[in-house]
Amino acid sequence: MEENKHVTIYDIAEKLNLATSTISRALKDHHSISDKTIKKVKKAAKEMGFVPNTLAAGLRGNKTKTIGVLIPTVTQPFLSSLISGIEITAQKSDYSVIIMQSHDSYHDEVNMAKSLYSNRVSGVICSLAMETRDTSHFQQFSNNNIPLVFVDRVPKDYNTFRVVIDNYSAGYKATKHLIEQGCLRIAHLTAGSEFGNLYNERKRGYVEALRDHNLPVDEDLIIDLKAVTYEEGVKASNKLFDVKPLPDGLFASGDIIAVSAVQTAKKRGLKVPEDIAIIGFNNDPISQIIDPNLSTITHPAEKMGKAAADIIIKNLKSAKNEDVQEIAFLNTEVLVRESSKRKES
Repeated sequence: MEENKHVTIYDIAEKLNLATSTISRALKDHHSISDKTIKKVKKAAKEMGFVPNTLAAGLRGNKTKTIGVLIPTVTQPFLSSLISGIEITAQKSDYSVIIMQSHDSYHDEVNMAKSLYSNRVSGVICSLAMETRDTSHFQQFSNNNIPLVFVDRVPKDYNTFRVVIDNYSAGYKATKHLIEQGCLRIAHLTAGSEFGNLYNERKRGYVEALRDHNLPVDEDLIIDLKAVTYEEGVKASNKLFDVKPLPDGLFASGDIIAVSAVQTAKKRGLKVPEDIAIIGFNNDPISQIIDPNLSTITHPAEKMGKAAADIIIKNLKSAKNEDVQEIAFLNTEVLVRESSKRKES
């Protein structure tokens, strides 16, 4: 046999002088094939190095047992934990996972969606790119009964499965924590309203917490970032620390933004938390490395990934189309660390 040649059922059939249909059935333990023949076929297949082509089999049946995952990047701790949750659940049901990164580009997201569709994935899990406003490129999945689940960054007006946290409640809790620490001028660094509903909801929670505690909502203390990056966080922090009087509390809508604020504050001679108490969002690993350790809001990424994969698999196994549902995880928590702790609880 030629080197690097893939062994097929035709090769096994030729060696054993059997029909290819017999080989195919024997490899699947079909009841129409005798135990003796099944053993003989499987032994020959093993000796010859035969590996089943699951992709080709999937294409014939129009099911590849593959879940496509389309996310902005694999480098963010939240998204890597999300992927881990998806893979854990997928593997338990013998599904494989294809991961594609949009790098927060709408154009790339459209092309990646096309690629996933052409690869005939069984289902799709997506966290939207920052640039995405039009979600019509996902219609190809919905139109062909391919289950689609949006996670975390979800569109406002697309009727499909969603796995989210209660971002409003989380934003409210973060701001309330700062108020309980004695903060009266609380700032908010956010990704901006144009970047999707989750940041809007966190901001809405921030605003409502201030109003419920009779504190003013000062627009000078709310800064929209162009991107959720350390560099943009530094720019926004410097702008914020030029405001007079200075804010004494800060809720950042992501840990990387909060970390940039902590380091910028220290460079400007401000003490954290004495001069300004800071809390982030996500509980990324960096939150426990920065000095002082960063207070943050937990974000159950792995659990969300497991839930999204579970929705896909249950939907594929179901004989009937289930009603579209939204799963909201309400169990985000405030993790109090040194960056915001002014009072003993």
